[in-house]
Amino acid sequence: MRRRRTLPRFKSPSRVLVVLAGCALLGACASQPDIYQVQNAAPMGAHGGVYKIGKPYQIDGVWYYPSDDYDYDETGIASWYGPHFNKQYTANGERFDQNEVTAAHRTLPMPSFVRVTNLDNGRSLVVRINDRGPFTHGRILDLSRRAAQLLGMEGAGTARVRVQIMADESRQIAMQMTSGQMLADAPPVSAAPRASVMAESLPPPGVAAAPQPIVREAPKPPPAAVAQDPAVSPAALVHQTVAQEAPNPGHLFIQAGAFQRYTNANRLNAALQAFGQSAITQVQTKEGTLFRVRLGPFSDMHDADALLETVIKSGYPDAKLVVD
Repeated sequence: MRRRRTLPRFKSPSRVLVVLAGCALLGACASQPDIYQVQNAAPMGAHGGVYKIGKPYQIDGVWYYPSDDYDYDETGIASWYGPHFNKQYTANGERFDQNEVTAAHRTLPMPSFVRVTNLDNGRSLVVRINDRGPFTHGRILDLSRRAAQLLGMEGAGTARVRVQIMADESRQIAMQMTSGQMLADAPPVSAAPRASVMAESLPPPGVAAAPQPIVREAPKPPPAAVAQDPAVSPAALVHQTVAQEAPNPGHLFIQAGAFQRYTNANRLNAALQAFGQSAITQVQTKEGTLFRVRLGPFSDMHDADALLETVIKSGYPDAKLVVD
């Protein structure tokens, strides 16, 4: 279960970081991935990386739209990566450390914090997002090896998970790092006076003036480094107490779409009949009623993965695996 994208050497926070997105987790690369850019770098933080969100990008025919989504709450399948990519650069310029509690996500800000719950065994912990991925269609999160160990999924390689953004902590790190960006990017004004302005009485004509001391302002200190909240520091995350809940593995579905209008859902549902038994389910959200179109449930993950690929390649790129 170990695969990774090859990342470029990180140059400078003032430059655009061009990231070569990676290949599928399970198996060899079927084709060369697209290249995407992540813009708006903030200053170096405690981990050597920068704050990034990024522009929309496309991988293997599917578009992804990074955003600061502080309502993010999704279920699906998580994978993990480790030794073969240790110490390589992540998408926001950090050095990947397989022994820290981090993860790759396709759209959430870097860095941001999420609570990951392993629905198979009920274990739950906080993880820091610092990379883009995974780019296997049926996966929503790529955990570091240490995070996989703490969640009890290292041996299996994958797990059914729920991923919930920690909004307050994620907003805090975003504010800290973007505030530092504004300070660090302020251009120096070389023509501005650096000596204090003084008033003095001139001596009478013909009388030499006493030498006056030269007054200079002390140089201003550089902007302070971005502070790291002790509660979400690397050491705290590695040694955190893993929460334990009752396991709730749920059922595995392929969700091909979710619509506010039933007619749209019904049209997609009719088209999906060619792939198997599909159904429309209704759910209430903050935005109102949504009609979800799903295939399944599936008892075997490999069967779900294979059919998901078929559905996506048949013209339904929004299809994904969900646990419910």
